[in-house]
Formats: sequence, structure tokens, C-alpha cells
Amino acid sequence: MSQGPSSTNNLYSLQSHILSEEALHPGASGDFSWIVSAISLAGKAIAHRVRRARLENALGEAGETNVQGESQQRMDVIANEILMRCLGSRASIAVLASEEDEEPTIMRRGREGGKYCVLFDPLDGSSTLDANGAVGTIFTILRNDPLIESAEKTICQPGRKQIAAGYILYGPSTAFVITTGSGVALFELDPFIGSFILVQRDIRIPTAKRVYSVNEAYSASFPSGYQAYLTWAHANDYSSRYIGSLCADVHRILLSGGVFLYPPTTSHADGKLRLLYEANPMGMIVEQAGGLSYCATTPTLDVQPTKLHQRVPLVLGSADEVRTVLRHIEAKR
Repeated sequence: MSQGPSSTNNLYSLQSHILSEEALHPGASGDFSWIVSAISLAGKAIAHRVRRARLENALGEAGETNVQGESQQRMDVIANEILMRCLGSRASIAVLASEEDEEPTIMRRGREGGKYCVLFDPLDGSSTLDANGAVGTIFTILRNDPLIESAEKTICQPGRKQIAAGYILYGPSTAFVITTGSGVALFELDPFIGSFILVQRDIRIPTAKRVYSVNEAYSASFPSGYQAYLTWAHANDYSSRYIGSLCADVHRILLSGGVFLYPPTTSHADGKLRLLYEANPMGMIVEQAGGLSYCATTPTLDVQPTKLHQRVPLVLGSADEVRTVLRHIEAKR
């Protein structure tokens, strides 16, 4: 016999949280909360499809290549379609941009009520699904500039201009992490009532933690500063934890501390992570939790985007650990 939730003491939902945040802005129209509601609905639908992916024969490659030159996974396509459907119906959205699509989609112009732009990576880490790995959806929300006709130009804003960022992690539970610029909150999906329920507010990343997260298989092609850091970390008894899904790796660091590195390599000299879809939203979350985020030696949120699918290197996590990495990078420049 199925059982209900173990406790009904905490029924503070994501919707309640967003409405309370919106109440701090007297002129708020409610449009922003509708967008977050659409993202949470998409997250629930994607979580369901991820759980049933093997049963529905939805694993593996879709047979297409995305704009990044990467083989699309079937679940990439499914997650992208779900997000486009859920967000496309929100009247306040001007532009939608997905990591999977070559061009952004203009939903409506500013004069037609389009106030916001939403960018997302529909299913980060999808290549690990075959092995039942944790995957996630990363998103960011920007204000639309009604005076700019080009969709790409209006969304190429530095990370400091994000008004909200977050991710949904599909693992043993479905977690929804969000910041609107006043701290970071963590919610988990209660399948019995169908809502994301608050489990932790005002998350703070530990200042230091002797753990690093990087794919060391490519270390021979890292710049010398990153190699020097790894040599130092090995000598100082640091532990290595790497999952291979940005959402999962950042989630662990957000809750437990440590540093995440995605250096440039000889084959990806500019880095591999996408500034607008991955680095900026994760950078905002980490900074709001008291950590640091850098693209090489520049704060991630200060980087001025020049193109939609711009790639960057990334170092983020506990403040002291990030500073240690930066010292090694600077010493070898």
C-alpha cells in the first residue's frame, strides 16, 4: 500500500517562494512567477520521461547532430521539446534559446508584451543516461530589450544582468535549485502532492573543502597552470570527485564544497562549456551561495558574450579553493 509524505510540517512550495520574492517588488505583474511555473512544469514532465527512458526505448543517439557538433541524444530532443512547449505559451516571453538549437526563437516582440528571455540547456549530461547517471536542466532568465530587434543581440548579456538562474537535477530525487539574486534555495519534488517543496534556503558553500572535480583523462592537454594545480592538489591529499554531469558536479559542490574545473584543452582552446547556457547560470548560483566562479582569470559574470553559443573554460566552487586554482594559473601565465 502506498504511503503519503512522511511529514506535512513543511509544505512551503516553490510557487510560494517565488510569490513571496515577487511581493518584494510592488510593481510586479506576476509574469515572472508564471515563467518559473512553466519551468517547474517542464521539470516534472522531463523527470517522468527520464525515469521511463529505458522502458520507452528513449536512450541512445537520436541520429542528428546539434549546433555544437555533438550527437544529439534522444532524451535531448524530448527535453528540448517539452521546455519549448511549456515556455512557449507564456505571454511575457520574448525569446527562447536552447543549447540544442542553432538560432534563438522569437516568441513575441517587446511591443507585443515580450518582457523576458529564457535560455536553457535542456538535458545536461544526457550521454550518462545509458549508465543511469544523474542529468539536469539548466536555465537562466534575462530581461528583454525591446529596442533591440536581433534576438541574438538581446540575449548576449553579461551574467550580472541575469534576474534568475537555476537548475533541475534528475537523480534519486528531483531537485530544483534557484536564485533570484537574494540567495539560493533548494526544493525537492514530492511525488505524492506533485509540488517542489523547500528543503533548504540560503545555501552557503563551505569556504574550503579539499575536493576537486575535473576530468583528469585530458590533463596532459591542460594549460600548465591547471597541471600545476593538480600536481599541488595530489601532493596535498585532495580527493577527486567527478560525475561528468555539470548539474550533478555543481550540486555536490554547492552542498558540500570543493572546486569544479573545466579547463581549455588543445582541442578546445577557448574551453568547452557554453557561457550563456551553462557557465553564467551556474556562476550566478555559486556566487549567490558565497562561492566564486571564473572563466580563466575573469569573473564569469563579468564576461561580455559575443555570440550565442560562445564557449569558455570554467572554475567555480568554494572561494578559497577557487583562489588556489587561480594562483596556479596566474603563476604560469
